[in-house]
Amino acid sequence: MAKHRSWLLVSLFLTEVVFLEAAKILTVASLGGSHYLVMNRVSQILQDNGYNVTKLQGKVIFIPGVKEEKVSYQVINWHLPEDQQEEFRNRLNILLEELVRQRNTHHVIVKIYKLLGGLCSHFLGREDIMDFLRNENFDLLLFDYLDLCSYLIAEKLEKKFVTVLPMQFSYMNFGLTSPLSYVPVCGSRLTDQMDFWGRVKNFLMFFDFSLKQREIFSQFDATIQEHFAEDSRPVLSDLPLKAELSFINSDFAFDFARPLFPNTVYVGGLMDKPARPIPQDLEDFISKFGDSGFVLVALGSVVTLHQTKELIKEMNNAFARLPQGVLWTVKDGHWPKDVRLAPNVKIMDWVPQNDLLAHPSIRLFVTHGGMNSIMEAIQHGVPMVGIPFCADQPENMVRIEAKKIGVSVQLETIKAETFALTLKEVIEDKRYKTAAMTARAIRCSHPLTPSQRLVGWIDHILQSGGGAHLKPHGFQQPWHVQHLLDVLLFLLGLTLATLWLLKKVLGLLLSILGVARKEKKA
Repeated sequence: MAKHRSWLLVSLFLTEVVFLEAAKILTVASLGGSHYLVMNRVSQILQDNGYNVTKLQGKVIFIPGVKEEKVSYQVINWHLPEDQQEEFRNRLNILLEELVRQRNTHHVIVKIYKLLGGLCSHFLGREDIMDFLRNENFDLLLFDYLDLCSYLIAEKLEKKFVTVLPMQFSYMNFGLTSPLSYVPVCGSRLTDQMDFWGRVKNFLMFFDFSLKQREIFSQFDATIQEHFAEDSRPVLSDLPLKAELSFINSDFAFDFARPLFPNTVYVGGLMDKPARPIPQDLEDFISKFGDSGFVLVALGSVVTLHQTKELIKEMNNAFARLPQGVLWTVKDGHWPKDVRLAPNVKIMDWVPQNDLLAHPSIRLFVTHGGMNSIMEAIQHGVPMVGIPFCADQPENMVRIEAKKIGVSVQLETIKAETFALTLKEVIEDKRYKTAAMTARAIRCSHPLTPSQRLVGWIDHILQSGGGAHLKPHGFQQPWHVQHLLDVLLFLLGLTLATLWLLKKVLGLLLSILGVARKEKKA
């Protein structure tokens, strides 16, 4: 019996291995910057764990400074026609610069999604690529939660899909119940510890955010009308709820705790890689500052392109007041000719950020507050000073401040003297380093790595035929049923009807009593 059972277990194991090797997954990477990097990493993790991965890659949205890496999976590139591609990139660069300059103005984000809606329409019209994807018969699609076109691709292919949100949770709600008393709404810049006025603000921001989301989704209305038959047009805002799983590239070492559904999985730290020795020229530069150590300054691929002369000048003057060395990502071509580089500063087009954050001499990380950068800093227990520009960055820095890992500095207020004082405070006050190391301990003490969680859950839904058992029935209910409005209306009607009936009965009793008294007097 024992021998039979062991053979059965071996048989099941081999069946599972064959199944996993045979599973075909299509990943989609059409957004640039950190979104592109996360999807690259996810694709490679799945390929390394036995899946047959194909990545559909839109080579239209390209952000300079993002390094291409060698991959072992199949890549399908698609482009706009050359004349359209140049026009698209010019328009996108103008909008990205406007986004950085105006600090997350909603109307700029709407314009970007309108541009993406037009790009999506072009892609869905590429019958050659769509036919190829249909013929490949993928078992699963996996794409960025914010890439709205990918939902329409999944609808066209009629395939199950999984999403990855490359930022912290508040940016989308995933249909989750969000108690507004302690779950801050995106854009509110609140923590989970709100006073009365904070809860008032959060309540009002919920409606504001809902309207803004609806406006963003509406930018794809024309694309849906063009590429879907009238009787089968999807409601784009409903499609995210169809995801079998939703992975969040965040961690509770950084984010606020909140209610989750079983199909919502935190995998913060997907970009983690073993630290390697840094180049000798950087080691030589760092060693010049001895025990003082060094400060790493990296403001992300988009912001690096749009740093103003005034910002560079003030930051350079602030760094000159520090005893530490400073490694700073600024392209030579963007450095103002009339600004003299501080003697303790070294500027570079690109730095090995993860390797530098792991260096024992690092004292501080000056960041724009992007999620990948924050996760890397927490992984190595490095305090931060954040200069948030746009998108999720301000919300990220609210969480960093709430966890006491660092401080946030408003772009408009940066002056050399006060900025230098802020940098010195975070470097010298050991409470920030202690909080950073505490966050590191939380982040590193999970029983499974982010990659193991990702692969394990993908295994689960493929072997179980999908994630329907992980999603509440509420996803299929109309909004008024989900929020018990029908029940509230029924109870209100019942209460009013009862009060009306009591009034009538009381009136009848009073009239009877009145008649009886008159007869008695008579």
